[in-house]
Amino acid sequence: MDETARLLLWLALAGTAVTFAGSAAIWFMDEDRRIRRAFRNVLKVPADALLSANGRGVGFSFSRSLAVVAWDQGAWCLVYRIEELVGAELLVDGEVRARAYRGEGRRPLERTTPGTGQVALRMIFDDARYPDFELTLWAPGDEAKRNAPSPAEAIQEANRWIARVEAILRRASPPRPAAAASPLVAPAPAPVFAAEPAAQPEAEAPPWDEPPAPRARPAAPGAEPRTRDLFDEDDPDPVP
Repeated sequence: MDETARLLLWLALAGTAVTFAGSAAIWFMDEDRRIRRAFRNVLKVPADALLSANGRGVGFSFSRSLAVVAWDQGAWCLVYRIEELVGAELLVDGEVRARAYRGEGRRPLERTTPGTGQVALRMIFDDARYPDFELTLWAPGDEAKRNAPSPAEAIQEANRWIARVEAILRRASPPRPAAAASPLVAPAPAPVFAAEPAAQPEAEAPPWDEPPAPRARPAAPGAEPRTRDLFDEDDPDPVP
């Protein structure tokens, strides 16, 4: 009896341990948690906004200005700068129902009726190799999945992300350059006119006529020339 009780106790403990381990494994391998861990490893910080579905996910870190997308439940991730985000589109059966693009007004959602196909959110980036990323939020057959949203709920969730992308684009847009201040033009200096010299009074003519300059008498041949003053008394022959 004691051996049987001990065996049953061990079986109960083993079953509890297996159940706990299985539950922990399911919790740890949950798709959303795996993508969150992958984003944390890539971004080095927890994602501020995250959306995942069908093994794919998209997330943002506003503190680091980064956007990240994931495939295969986080096995492969691709990181973009938020400035590389161009816009987002809400697709229902391949038709664009709503969108938000950088530099243009948001196109709001007008019809919320689900279609017969899939509901997807497409993120568009400024990248030549991987220009877009499509996240399928609902597809035919998802109604059999546990906790799967309905097509209408998937459309509403995608519409909320369109609004979020619009806010991100508006905040990430570079500020408009300030209007260049017009250079201050110094006023042209007033022309400087040189003062005209004062008119000099004209010299008045003497009231009398000056006597003509004296003429020298030609010297006699062989005689030395001499100078004299006008009306020299010693001159016996004054100049007429």
